[in-house]
Amino acid sequence: MPSHSLLFLPLFRHRSYQTSGSLSVMAWKRFRKDGVAMISLCFIGVAVLAGILAYLITPDETPFANKQFLELGTLKPGTKVLMLSIDKQDSVAKLSWWRKMIAGQKSRKTEIPLNRYEIRNGVLHAETYTGIEGERGEAIVMETGRKGFSIDEKRYWLGTDRYGRDVLSMLVIGTRVSLSVGFISVLISLVLGISLGAIAGFFRGWADQLIMWLINVVWSIPTLLLVIAITFALGRGFWQVFIAVGLTMWVEVARIVRGQILGIREKEYVEAARALGFSNTRIIIRHILPNAMSPVIVISAANFASAILLEAGLSFLGIGVQPPMPSWGSMIRDNYPYIILDAAYLAILPGLAIMLMVLAFMLVGNGLRDALDVKAK
Repeated sequence: MPSHSLLFLPLFRHRSYQTSGSLSVMAWKRFRKDGVAMISLCFIGVAVLAGILAYLITPDETPFANKQFLELGTLKPGTKVLMLSIDKQDSVAKLSWWRKMIAGQKSRKTEIPLNRYEIRNGVLHAETYTGIEGERGEAIVMETGRKGFSIDEKRYWLGTDRYGRDVLSMLVIGTRVSLSVGFISVLISLVLGISLGAIAGFFRGWADQLIMWLINVVWSIPTLLLVIAITFALGRGFWQVFIAVGLTMWVEVARIVRGQILGIREKEYVEAARALGFSNTRIIIRHILPNAMSPVIVISAANFASAILLEAGLSFLGIGVQPPMPSWGSMIRDNYPYIILDAAYLAILPGLAIMLMVLAFMLVGNGLRDALDVKAK
């Protein structure tokens, strides 16, 4: 083989080794051997599925699970309530399963909690539920032959909050909110961090100095204070949380990518790519970044957990997701006074959900770190 061809051997070996998928297969095999990480991954998968199908599987399918019955406030978990359902006079269109899954279905019936009822000669005699022991409710008398009339027993598996909303439904919808904030925030941080880190590490010089100055400035500001400042600047709301959290997590990604590229840019296959006349963009995207993504994947799992915590903290402070959209943080804020009463579960359940989700992502991140370690046997 001619001597000048030896220069390009690292490039060809690098490309064939990369496209063979052997490293990915080996990493997946090592990851599967970590039982704790696999259980955490399955837990996250179930949570993602529940968040996607939220309105199709929750007892309360109305938008934001906001069906309120003040007389049913703070019911114990597992409580059963008689519910009179009557079709509304103003017809509400029935949505397709797809649209219902995205935004929920407005209630098509008027529901009235009952304390007791009986049917005599085709006439319903009922008493509404008041929630106060010893107090009689309003009397209801109506014919049972009308269309859209039914009496069912409704169970609140995790009880209700002080507004009479189903806690289980709010927890499931809150799962969608937390995972959405985590996913979009991590995506924003990856786009910014990888782009700026790649520019700083590959081109060096003034670009590296400018980007590192920006990273150090952002890094010097406490994360929560920076998120609160961005939230105040953009306003409070669901979409603003995405941007606020994402703009605070890119610095870690940028530093890691920069450090990885500083070592990779001097490799033989990068020199071979330059000799072949490939553009800098192609060298970075096709030859450098694929070999620098292992630590980025690990840090992304940790950032996902941090995003969930930040969103919960912002919602707890009242500057994150706004009512009536349920959020684990806002559920804790609304119900923390009950911790010293007999309904402490109202604040404990969303807190437990946050803890389990964050723990799952951290354990998955640890498993990925071990699986992607090229020195591991």
